[in-house]
Amino acid sequence: MVQNQAKYEKVINYIKENILKGDWPIGSKIPSQRKLAELFGVNRSTIVTALEELKADGLLEGVMGKGTIVVNNTWTLLATSPPPDWNETASSNLTKATQLGSVEGSEEHQDHFIQLSKGELAQDIFPTDHMQQVMMRLAGSLEPFGYEEPKGFLPLREAISEYMNRQGTEVSPSSILIVSGALQGLQLISAGLLYRGSTILLEKPSYLYSLQVFQSAGMKLLGLPMDDQGMNAAAIKKHYENEQSILYTIPCFHNPTGILMTEERRRELLNVCEQLRLPIIEDDIYRELWIDGPPPPSLKSLDQHGHVLYLGSLSKTLSPGLRIGWIAGPEQVIDRLADIKRQTDYGSSSLSQRVAAEWISSGLYENHLSFVREQLEKRRTKAMQILDDYMKDLAEWNVPAGGFLIWLKLKVKIPYKELYSKAYQQGILLNPGSIYTEESVPAIRLSYGYASMEDFEKGIKQLREIILKNR
Repeated sequence: MVQNQAKYEKVINYIKENILKGDWPIGSKIPSQRKLAELFGVNRSTIVTALEELKADGLLEGVMGKGTIVVNNTWTLLATSPPPDWNETASSNLTKATQLGSVEGSEEHQDHFIQLSKGELAQDIFPTDHMQQVMMRLAGSLEPFGYEEPKGFLPLREAISEYMNRQGTEVSPSSILIVSGALQGLQLISAGLLYRGSTILLEKPSYLYSLQVFQSAGMKLLGLPMDDQGMNAAAIKKHYENEQSILYTIPCFHNPTGILMTEERRRELLNVCEQLRLPIIEDDIYRELWIDGPPPPSLKSLDQHGHVLYLGSLSKTLSPGLRIGWIAGPEQVIDRLADIKRQTDYGSSSLSQRVAAEWISSGLYENHLSFVREQLEKRRTKAMQILDDYMKDLAEWNVPAGGFLIWLKLKVKIPYKELYSKAYQQGILLNPGSIYTEESVPAIRLSYGYASMEDFEKGIKQLREIILKNR
């Protein structure tokens, strides 16, 4: 029995290795059962058992008249071949990453500070009345909570599935995992699917540089250049290192630059990643904050082979305090991540999940988004006017098509540490560009989503005075 088990595992590992190396690309036919049986010196029943497991894992598929075909070679392969020590290290990596936190989570909360750095919506955009209505509606039907199933509250996953389908991204409830915000999604992926020493290709600058999620798991960040259409897809081939690489991107209203990736660039990027068998994490948490018009189709909706893991969240659009996000991807991958999540926190808040399900399924969420877009458009118009009045001679910037972030590139030489220190002393919180690049850059990430426009103008005016005094 042990000998048969060893032979059966050898067949599986042999097939996975050929897929991983690219010798058997997606769409290719693997050797016949007879040839595999001869190669390994086993009877065909052992081969059939191995192939059935690989089909159940989503790597292979039987096609009438063609034989057995390779149908996936990225995330599904990683999920079925996790790091050998992932059970031991996943929990410690998640704990370490959570302790290190992020710039967003470490901002000051004093009321007297002007928050030009805060990456969330203002309190006057928060839907207090509707949230009270939702909570009261739920209060009448609440029952004692137990642990949710590993993937999350089913009605919420069904609501998200329907919502994403309306956006053009078809995904089933079984292919969705509810997480406690997109940050936990990144933590789960890094802890349970990626090998130590993996390379993360990403835009430079990028929000990911301000986190310690991947670095705490022993991975390397490799920045790629951007232009006004998004990440430079040609640079992916140039900098791609090995099969232990993945790509992370924020295609909609990128953090920190605010750039919206064009549809042409999305298709180009996806094509390059398919050629390289490079898995993609699409961080799409800003998608619904469009102002000028809906963004292009998501990478996930254009993906035909399971190359994309999709991150969504309610934190930037509804409430960061709900701590509700989700990962959408191949079901086998979601199953793996759900197992890791179960071992670390037994599931996201049951109450938050029910609140989120009510918001999305009732239509309240989409109505709220219309209000958010109206408010962001007003804020953007005023912010652009203020920057024109006070910063035109000192800096340059692009007008974002959505979101609430502006990448302010200074045109003057100035001691930047002194700039941020003096701004802080005057009660202004800024996020320096260096935290998004790991090097000194003459840029500031501004947010017009949180501070009142009166405070925004006051802060920009004071920032101008500081620059003029210290250049």
